[in-house]
Amino acid sequence: QVQLVESGGGLVQPGGSLRLSCAASGSTRKLRTMAWYRQAPGSQRELVAVRTSGGTTNYADSVKGRFTISKDNAKNTEYLQMNSLKPEDTAVYYCNIVYFPSLSYWGQGTQVTVSS
Repeated sequence: QVQLVESGGGLVQPGGSLRLSCAASGSTRKLRTMAWYRQAPGSQRELVAVRTSGGTTNYADSVKGRFTISKDNAKNTEYLQMNSLKPEDTAVYYCNIVYFPSLSYWGQGTQVTVSS
C-alpha cells in the first residue's frame, strides 16, 4: 500500500519561506514523475511544479524563480521549497507521485496561508 505523508504547511507572512515535504512509502516501482499541486478556495486544483525521473523540472509561471521542487532519494521524500511567498500562494498543497506505467498517488494535503 503506497502512502504519501505531507508536512510543512502553516501560516507565514508575505515574503517569508516554507518547505513542504512529502514522504513516500510502500512502493518498489520506478518513479515516473513527482509534482506539487495546490487548490485555493473556490478554484480548481492547479499544477505548481513537476519533476520527471530524468530530472527535468517545470513550474507554473506564477511561482517561477520562487519555488523549487527537489527529491531526497535516500529518504524517499520530495520537497517544495517556497520563497518570497505572496498572499495569492495561499492554498492547500498536495503532493503527487506517479510510478511507471501510470500509477498515481496523492498526499493528504497541507494548508499554506500567507498573511500578515
